[in-house]
Amino acid sequence: MNLERIIAVGGRSGLFKMIANQKNGLLLEDLHDQKRSFVSGRLNQFTPLESISIYVNTEEGTVALSKVFENMLAALPTQSVPASDALPTLLRGYLLQILPDHDTDKVLISDIRKMVKWFAFLHAHNLVTPAEAAEVSTTTEEAK
Repeated sequence: MNLERIIAVGGRSGLFKMIANQKNGLLLEDLHDQKRSFVSGRLNQFTPLESISIYVNTEEGTVALSKVFENMLAALPTQSVPASDALPTLLRGYLLQILPDHDTDKVLISDIRKMVKWFAFLHAHNLVTPAEAAEVSTTTEEAK
């Protein structure tokens, strides 16, 4: 799953696609309405979804958000994703099924809410795909 150019901006709702990197900020496209705008790096904090990891109780210590999204996508046929405003116990139970070894002390309910909200948004816009399909499309594009 390729989350490389998908960006969360601190203080703004929604997700954005990075179009261009400029010395004092980023040119971003809102994934919801496809409007492009310049966002200053001095006033905003940018977090690429690719750089986000979830704490787990294993030797590795963390697992990439893309792997969590892959698990969520794989579970969709049998288990629906809860709403981001669901009860904390429901959200925690869902993540325990998707990622059983996540660190329940370090992964907060607010983190789970963000993950669920981001996944639902990306899935609704057909931006989450299984890793195999993403690798095939990348290979196909490189062959052209």
